[in-house]
Amino acid sequence: MPLFKTTSFHSLDDLFVDQLQDLYDAEKRLASTLPGMAEAATDPRLKNALREHLTETERQISVLEDLFARIDQKPKAKTCEAMKGLITEAEEMVNAKGDAAVKDAAIVAAAQRIDHYEMAGYGTARTFAKRLGYEAVAQGLQQCLDEEKAADFRLTQLAEQSINPNATRKAVGATS
Repeated sequence: MPLFKTTSFHSLDDLFVDQLQDLYDAEKRLASTLPGMAEAATDPRLKNALREHLTETERQISVLEDLFARIDQKPKAKTCEAMKGLITEAEEMVNAKGDAAVKDAAIVAAAQRIDHYEMAGYGTARTFAKRLGYEAVAQGLQQCLDEEKAADFRLTQLAEQSINPNATRKAVGATS
């Protein structure tokens, strides 16, 4: 097996389909990871936010399937190596030992890294869709991008208002 895969892009359409396949794989991987992240979280609001994100992720998988159909493609996942890495890091946070409040902060950090990756992917795919004249597809991708931004915002608010202060109090208390 070669060290590097060879991919060929002969048109922006080829690249666009590749990006959709990457997003599709990323969302499917995330859908199987979020339940464990929610279970590992101890803060009830964080558990709820992660469960809400799972619901959104499952819906985004359906949206992507619809978008494939709109461009006459069958939904197909292309292994998203970046998401595999981000999930590996998230699983490290889920399986970490130590103070529960600090672990919650670690789970938020991992979830936000994932959200930021998804935002980049959806934004890029949306821009390609617009360039290719796929307005309805671009709108669907924008909707997913908006949901990712909202999820990231909810996590930021949660982190700033309670998760990180709780983790800080534990860290300060541990050194006293």
